Order: sequence, then structure tokens, then C-alpha cells
Amino acid sequence: MQLEQFIENFHFLRPAWLFLLLPIIGISALLRRQQDETRGWQAIIAPHLLEALRVRQYRSHWFNPASLSLLLMGLLVLILMGPSWQQQPSPLARDEAALVIALDVSASMEYRDVQPTRLKRAKQKISDLLEQRSGSRTALIAYAGSAHTVLPLTDDVQILNQYLSAIEPDVMPRAGKFAEYVLPLLTQVTGDESLPTTILLLTDGVSNESVQAFSNYFDNSPYQLLVWGIGAETAAEESPYPALEITALKQLASAGSGHYIDLTVDQADVKNVLRRIDSWYVISDDEAVPWQDGGYWLLFPALAIFALWFRKGWTLQWCLPWLLLGLLAQPQQAVASEHWFADLWLTPQQQGRLLLKRGDYRAAAQRFNDPAWKALAYYYAEEFTLAAEYYSRIDSETARFNRANALAQSQNYLPAVRLYQEILDDNPSNAAALRNRDIVQQIIDAINLMSQSQQEEAGEGSKELGESDPERAEGAERISFEKAELVSYSAEEILQDPKIAEMWMRGVQRDPAQFLAIKFSMQEQPPAPAQLPAATEATP
Repeated sequence: MQLEQFIENFHFLRPAWLFLLLPIIGISALLRRQQDETRGWQAIIAPHLLEALRVRQYRSHWFNPASLSLLLMGLLVLILMGPSWQQQPSPLARDEAALVIALDVSASMEYRDVQPTRLKRAKQKISDLLEQRSGSRTALIAYAGSAHTVLPLTDDVQILNQYLSAIEPDVMPRAGKFAEYVLPLLTQVTGDESLPTTILLLTDGVSNESVQAFSNYFDNSPYQLLVWGIGAETAAEESPYPALEITALKQLASAGSGHYIDLTVDQADVKNVLRRIDSWYVISDDEAVPWQDGGYWLLFPALAIFALWFRKGWTLQWCLPWLLLGLLAQPQQAVASEHWFADLWLTPQQQGRLLLKRGDYRAAAQRFNDPAWKALAYYYAEEFTLAAEYYSRIDSETARFNRANALAQSQNYLPAVRLYQEILDDNPSNAAALRNRDIVQQIIDAINLMSQSQQEEAGEGSKELGESDPERAEGAERISFEKAELVSYSAEEILQDPKIAEMWMRGVQRDPAQFLAIKFSMQEQPPAPAQLPAATEATP
């Protein structure tokens, strides 16, 4: 429940009990006046001498049985007043809550730090969630370098699972990781903003631009945001992708006034998501539905205070547990951050810049929280796969160029050439991209020529070099940069011609992935480029 809604609905069921505080306060003031042992000596002894002669007892401190009794009676009066802020669930209430699932389909979601992969684990969790929400309306959005609606709101779990299984990185028209591109689709998918809608984002990391965009959007949005982290908290030493970015995801959830959900091996995370969605349901506006009495929860602190009432030396026993908890909390805070001392004086960005100047590039990359600087540090550290991953989270021509360089340095020549060509399609005057594309293409031609000569020497039993790693060279003659011509049909043509309609439906049912790839490719429009801090343009 949002704070504004809580404040609007908060009231007391039995406010007349508030008058009970008046005699309680009066009796407490009278007892305190009678227990003042210095009243009879004030006219005889000077005040400064009287204070020195006074025997200090436990009543001279504010934390004493008398003060705690006043607090206890105040809690009891508050319980009797019956604070309430929500109505009881009505058996006649109609579940109108909608769920919009935004699934990250970027390259890093193919990593196997959680089995079988991050993407497949996310799909399994979504399927479990859909099974628990059978009959409720759910929409599905896939995003990477662009965001696309897979299915609008529907209660058909079977078709949701069918299209969910078809979502792979290959169907996305653009590489990248831009969660903020999901936001413009939310209103289109839900249609009616008055419905209580939950936005569930499943991803392994986000950029600072995404956090800012989500903060701006959810400041004026009635939707609830849930962020479900997919991945392992620690990455292997030779991992091509970063570990689950828990800090950034929690910042994203906080920016959207939402909640972060941890991935678990059992169904605990699914149940947690369901509880969050259920709490967002709207109960029908019926004055006959009774309000819940929230005062019962105050019984627990009241009982805790009352339990100390008759014990001798209770003040000391009360303070010791708090002191112990405070001491135990200090090492936990130190363990939570290995750089806790540096964090007291420098921001992570400043620490990264200092490490970058010292030449400790990998440590600098781990301290940076900006994807542009992380990518640059990993590039200098010759961790080119990680550099390419973080460059993919920045939507600008400079970032795409540097990502292509990182791919070429990691010997992923074919993706590098394709990315260089995409840059040239958008900006033919980019001489650096043209030069690097020709260099990488020459490397591909040399690999193909060597593969052909080895095949001729070894006979038919030899396989081409590209067969072991198709993303590097594949043994192809030369990459064609001409785009294939697609034959498209309008909705009217499909509906009017039974043959076209049958062919279209048969194609969709046989290969949903191909249908989604064509659909996303037709929908994709280049968004406005984002600003990127200056980065070094390296030639492979």
C-alpha cells in the first residue's frame, strides 16, 4: 500500500477511548508531584546544594518503571481506539489486478551461473507464477536493445507459455540491455490506468539511466514495481558476464517505490511475488465491507514492556540486549562491504577513477557503477567480453562502436562486422567504423582461406575452422550486407484472404520464435541515442 493511500484511509474505529488519556495523564502528574522528595526542603536549602544532597534513584532517569507504565497505558488506549487503514477482503470482490511481465532477453541472460541458464530459469519461474495465477490477466514484454509486446493482457496460460518458450535472444532485432524502453509500452498494454497493475521485471542488471527513467516514471504512476533478480551473486573468475547486480537492482526497485525479489531454488520467491501482487488488489468500493482493526499488532510491544514490570534491575537487563545487538551489527556492516573505509570518504565512481589511474583496471571496473566507465575499465583490462556486455547497455553510436571493437578483440568477428555495418547503415560517414569493418572482414577472409586450404589437404574428413566456433568465422565466403526483402501483409489482407490467413496461422503455430522475430523486426524503430561519457576509440 502506498503512503498516500495509507494516510488517506487511516482512522480510528473507536476514537472515544482517546478521552481515557486525560485521567491517565492527570494521575501520572499527581504521582510525580507527590514523589518529589525535595519539595519540602526547597524553602530551606539552596537549589544548588539541594541537588548535590539529593539521593539519585532510578526514578531520576526518564527510562524507569513510572515512565514505561505511562507508555504502556498509552499503547493500551491506542489499542482500544482501534487504528485501521484497510478493509477486510470481501468474498464478493472481483480480482481486477493485472500483471505485466517484462523479461530481459539480452546476451548476459544466456549465462549458466544458474542452471540451466539465467533466461531459462527466469522462464521456469514465470511458468510457475502463471500456474499459480491461473485465471488472472497477464501481459508479456520482451526487451534487450529494444522492447516489444509479446502478448497483451490475457488470461490464457497456455498461449502465454507457448510464446514464453519461444523468446530467445535471437528473436530480438537489437542487442543491448535497456529496461527503460519497457516504460512506454506499459500504458499501451494495460489500457486502463485505474486498474491495480503490477510490473514485474526479471533481469540480471540495469544501468544508471534505467534507474533514473524508472524513478521519473513511477513518481506519477499508479503501478506497483517488482524487480526479480536472476543470476548468481558471485561470478566465476573467468566469467564472460558480470554477476547478478543486486545493488543496482535494489536501487531500481527503490527508485520505483517497489520491492526487490531474491531468486531461490524453491518456490519461496514465487510465493513472495504472489503476496506482493495480492496486496495490490483493489477491493470493490462497498461501504458494507468492514474495516480491519490494526490495533492487535500493538499487543506485542505492550506485552514486551509488561514482561519487565516486576523484575528487579530491569533497566540494566533492558539495555544489555540492545548493547549486544549493536556490537553484533558492527562486524556485519564491515563484512557487507570490503571497501567500507573508502566508502566513508569517496564515492564508487571516485574510487574507480583512482584505481584506473593506478592501472588496476579490473578492480576499477568492479568499483565503477556507471556502465560506460565499467566497460572502459574492462576494455583496458583486456576483459573484452565483459566490456562488450557493458557497452551493450548504452544506446549511442560511440558505445556501439566500442562494443564492436571489444567483440573483435575477443575474436567474435562475425558479430563485430555486423555491428560495424549497422553503424555504417545509420551513419555512412563514420570512417573509423568503415576502416575497422574492413580490417575484421580481412581477418574473416583469411580464416576462411586457411580453412579451405586445410580442408583440401585433409580431404573431406576435415571440418572447417568455423564449425567449432560459428560466431567467430563460420567458414563463410564473405558476409553480405544487403538486407533481405520481406513480404508483409496487412491485417485486412490476412482477414480477407483465407489462404493467406491459413498460411499465417500455420506459420505462427509451427514456429512462434520466427513469428516473434519478424514481428519485433517490423516494430523496431531506432530510439534517440543516449549521452555517453567520452571513451577511447580503439582499433582492433
